[in-house]
Amino acid sequence: MWHSIQWARRESFDLVIDLQCLARSAIFGWLTNGKLTVGLDESREAARAFYDLIVPRPSYYTHAVDWYLGVLPVIKVLLHWNFEWLPQRPDVAVRILEKWPQIKDRQWIILQPGARWINKRWPIESFAELARKLTAQYSELNFAILGGAEDQALGHAISQTEPGPCLDLTGKLTLPEMVEWIRFSELMVTNDTGPMHVAAALGKRVVALFGPTEPARTGPYRQSQHVLQLDLPCVPCMRSRCTYYKPFECLRALPTTPVLSAVRHGLLEIS
Repeated sequence: MWHSIQWARRESFDLVIDLQCLARSAIFGWLTNGKLTVGLDESREAARAFYDLIVPRPSYYTHAVDWYLGVLPVIKVLLHWNFEWLPQRPDVAVRILEKWPQIKDRQWIILQPGARWINKRWPIESFAELARKLTAQYSELNFAILGGAEDQALGHAISQTEPGPCLDLTGKLTLPEMVEWIRFSELMVTNDTGPMHVAAALGKRVVALFGPTEPARTGPYRQSQHVLQLDLPCVPCMRSRCTYYKPFECLRALPTTPVLSAVRHGLLEIS
């Protein structure tokens, strides 16, 4: 960390932008000694005390992407959409085709069963049931299960249910490879987690399963209509630990039927 700070100070940056707005990111940004530090109006950990300019969230329900983009007018940068999120990386795509030649000429659905918060996870049994039902109805479908090394038990549980059409990639992909695998796919069924945002940025149909968090703020960007979330008194609690009298009910009680319907609808629109 100290070497990183020394390097940043030597660069003499004109502008430092902190979109994480946590104490560690704010302190790091401040220590880089840039000429102007811009951050978000977020009360967590008193990060805003380290910023020269603070960008407020227009409303509680403003999506994080729109809030981040709100930094641009503050620093006199024109906001436009003439760009491509996550441009293609042909070298990575070639590497994927070499490692997994079966990806060609097949229809892939991405399953993302992990999430950093335990209470953000749809039960693994539900993911497995969804894979079984989809396989019974769509013989041409294949499933790629994504996740880090910590998600390998989840990937194994699903792939053991439907070993034929399931490819367990948990713990086997670099970040660029994960992006290109999502690009190869038709649709993603996912918890509220990082790869969900990658899929949305790539313009892929996302069936997002939400429990304790607010999809209007951090759901798949411009795909709020594809979010499934139960209407419970505790939802959204915005907490990493469940305190409801029925633990994890917000996702445990979400049946496979509406998820299956959402996937069917998505496949129909894609075709």
